[in-house]
Amino acid sequence: MNPLNDLLQHQTRRDFFTRGNNLLGGAALTSLLGEAMARQASGAAGPQSLPKAKRVIYLHMVGGPSQMDLFDYKPGMQAMFDKDLPESIRNGQRLTTMTSGQARFPLAPSKFKFSQAGQCGMWMNTELMPHLAGTADDMCFIRSMNTEAINHEPAICAMQTGNQITGRPCLGSWASYGLGSMNQNLPTFVVLVATPSNREQEQSISARLWSSGYLPGEHAGVSFRSTGDPILYINNPPGVPDSIRKRTIEGLNALNEITYKQVGDPETHTRIQQYEMAFRMQASVPELTDLSKEPESVMKLYGDDAKKSGSFANSVLMARRLVERGVRFVQIYHNNWDHHSNVAGRMPSQCKDVDQPCAALIKDLKQRGMFDDTLIIWGGEFGRTIYSQGGLTHENYGRDHHPRCFSMWMAGGGSKGGQIYGETDEFSYNIVKDPVHIRDFHATVLKLLGFESDRFTFKYQGLDQKLTGVESARIIKELIA
Repeated sequence: MNPLNDLLQHQTRRDFFTRGNNLLGGAALTSLLGEAMARQASGAAGPQSLPKAKRVIYLHMVGGPSQMDLFDYKPGMQAMFDKDLPESIRNGQRLTTMTSGQARFPLAPSKFKFSQAGQCGMWMNTELMPHLAGTADDMCFIRSMNTEAINHEPAICAMQTGNQITGRPCLGSWASYGLGSMNQNLPTFVVLVATPSNREQEQSISARLWSSGYLPGEHAGVSFRSTGDPILYINNPPGVPDSIRKRTIEGLNALNEITYKQVGDPETHTRIQQYEMAFRMQASVPELTDLSKEPESVMKLYGDDAKKSGSFANSVLMARRLVERGVRFVQIYHNNWDHHSNVAGRMPSQCKDVDQPCAALIKDLKQRGMFDDTLIIWGGEFGRTIYSQGGLTHENYGRDHHPRCFSMWMAGGGSKGGQIYGETDEFSYNIVKDPVHIRDFHATVLKLLGFESDRFTFKYQGLDQKLTGVESARIIKELIA
């Protein structure tokens, strides 16, 4: 950031036009300076190169999906059932307290059927994900993700914000800050928390994950509720018409403008914008959440659960409607992927929740001409162990946290469909080719959005803060079309 950017970011519209003497002069100046300067005046940083992706739908599977049960096929493990994981493979790795005291580390190969999908030949769990298998050539698979975090809270935080310590802006907030709004009647960044059909072992998540951190508050995610009104107090109290609500907001904004001029706190400016946005959302949100006008063919595409408020299918369909209306970033959290036990019993229900809706999202965006500039991200915060936690039978097993390697995929938005990147050893325990750290993944996503991670910064506490942190991050060019 530089002083000019700071000035443009924090000044009000009134300040801008006053300095330009009149509205016509301000409009002429905006025209001369171009779209980039206009974006900065509204609080956005502006991309540094032509974005391949204009919007993002991020599907986070909370708990850490088991990579060897989904996308990291290890057929050699079938002959090693119940044998101990060699110490040379574990090699003194830090373990959680849930398995560090085990006397044995018995190998638990996946019991699900794998086959090759698409022309790319990606080996994946086609038994539980037949719909996704049909879109394999549209997906970009990464089998060599890795992180240092071994427990959920710091791992999810690192995956979302680039740091295990809370208080940093998440990826959605960076996208909002960088690209700005495409719709003045809806938030730039929306969060949906889907309810899984199986709720055996959910992880707690909170608004800290979609905080704007040290970025201006307007870039924080706005959480939509799955039951009742999507947003609290979106409707007027009984007996209060829109005209009175509008006058109330105008009065509050006038008081906040006085405070802003006296104090200059950017959060006061954020409050003004939020009041105005809340009023506009009273008209836009009811139309957004009304699925009655969606064609029956679209509802069938997403599956029967799309009609169930709060389900993953319903949330994904809502995400499409949001980006279709100009929302930049939609974050969906789907819980219950923390499979310390009963993998065989819970994995089918988890996959049933996400398989058809994810494939439908890809097809739906394609039909609408939005796939090429909408980036879909799917993944969790880490992977699972090939050895079983606790008891082991052929019918069932559990898996502990595993940060050394895990799988993710992207689709659309300039990612390279049909690409299969990275390899792990025969135990899906260590990476043997093309490792991708979280910061490398973030740098690649930022590149698709038009930003260079080392130059996309925000001045805070005297430092040029970055999503990717102080360590060097590389763009994985093989993942970009």
